[in-house]
Amino acid sequence: MLEMSAAAIASLLGVIIVVGLSMYDEELNVGIVAIGFAIVIGAAYANLSAVKIMQAWPLDLFMILTGVTFLFGIATTNGTMDKLTANAIRLAKGNTALIPLIIFLLITIITTIGPGNIATVSLMAPVVMSIAGRIGMSAFLMTLLVVGAANGAAFSPIAPTGIISTSILTKMAPQLEALGQHLGDINMLAWKIHLNSEITQVVGNVGGFLALGGWAWIRQQRNSNLSIDDIAPKPDPFDKKQWLTLASICVLVLLVILPSLSATKSWFSPTMMNLIGTGKVTNVGAVAFLLSCILLVCNAGDSKSAVKSMPWSVIIMVGGMGILIDVMDKAGGLNALVGMIAAVSNPVSINGVLAFASGIISAYSSSSGVVMPMFLPLVPGLIEQLGGGNAISMISSINVGSHMVDTSPLSLFGAICIACAGEHEDKGKLFRQLIIWGFSMSVVGAVLCYIFFGILGL
Repeated sequence: MLEMSAAAIASLLGVIIVVGLSMYDEELNVGIVAIGFAIVIGAAYANLSAVKIMQAWPLDLFMILTGVTFLFGIATTNGTMDKLTANAIRLAKGNTALIPLIIFLLITIITTIGPGNIATVSLMAPVVMSIAGRIGMSAFLMTLLVVGAANGAAFSPIAPTGIISTSILTKMAPQLEALGQHLGDINMLAWKIHLNSEITQVVGNVGGFLALGGWAWIRQQRNSNLSIDDIAPKPDPFDKKQWLTLASICVLVLLVILPSLSATKSWFSPTMMNLIGTGKVTNVGAVAFLLSCILLVCNAGDSKSAVKSMPWSVIIMVGGMGILIDVMDKAGGLNALVGMIAAVSNPVSINGVLAFASGIISAYSSSSGVVMPMFLPLVPGLIEQLGGGNAISMISSINVGSHMVDTSPLSLFGAICIACAGEHEDKGKLFRQLIIWGFSMSVVGAVLCYIFFGILGL
């Protein structure tokens, strides 16, 4: 029988209530609620002052997320991303069968280079759902394609969701190293987690797309005579501001990747590395702020519009949940939750268990804002109690499990795709299709994570 102190019980109940509220009311920003619970629980049960509790706000993570989302807020509000999308889709020309592949690759690339899954789906859903109607593809199939591509690429180390994952991994790194987990370069591990997500999402959502009618649709397009101008009208050429924005995005990607590669690391002097990071690795937030400054000085963006476009709700949720989880850790609740999960797992099955649990909660709640900050800090304790396991596999299982269910209409992405579906679509039917698919993904995601990360050890 697991024994828990009053402080551990109180902190655990606090987290359960906050997560429950996030599942019940989508309009409620649980980050604010989480901070309130943290102050009360910390003061009453863990002998922590309010000032001490507030110092747990993840400042580094906040600055990185703010810098990256502001830069891509400029790129979105000045029209750069819209023109990039239209030009990419026009690459299909008269071959409509290529459009799903182009859309998948385009969403994958855009998500990877920085805007992240939330911004990309918000940007792309109105465009691609309209295109689905023009090319005779069901909104259900297009939703699987859009959400699968966006969430597969969401864990890029320079995208907001990937930044959250990497930040928590960096914080846990000393504990994991002490447990014999030889992590090495955190940046390389972040890309490994990104690749794990891509593989699993492709198998799950793209596999579903092909099996449930996508392949049949592609075969039917052999005799299509649609004009690309009817599908995606030709946009105006990029102006000087938009070319400068595209150049800034390319610089961001290069300054994140090149300093971490052994072949190109010597190109960057200590002074240069101090300018763009910690002196050893690039800080994507710092680079994004520098590039945003250049764009604003060159009058290539509107700072007010960019700020309004930023996902402040998610940023506040991540920070608030981070404070509550820190209090939960100090109160002993984190160890109690670890013990509960470890009691029904072993070093292999834990990957499926984590994916299933995170998936069920994420179907109703925020994947990156609530579920990841809650589950990722459990990894060191689980490895210790289970007597083994792979940290990167567990992190990948939590990340994938929490995002595989995002086609559910109860989540942001499913809701956006339903809202953007054509008027000819039966939205009641689409809602039922997506909710069945979304909830089934909690099981499918658990099975895939058990196989890929548990048995195969990817």
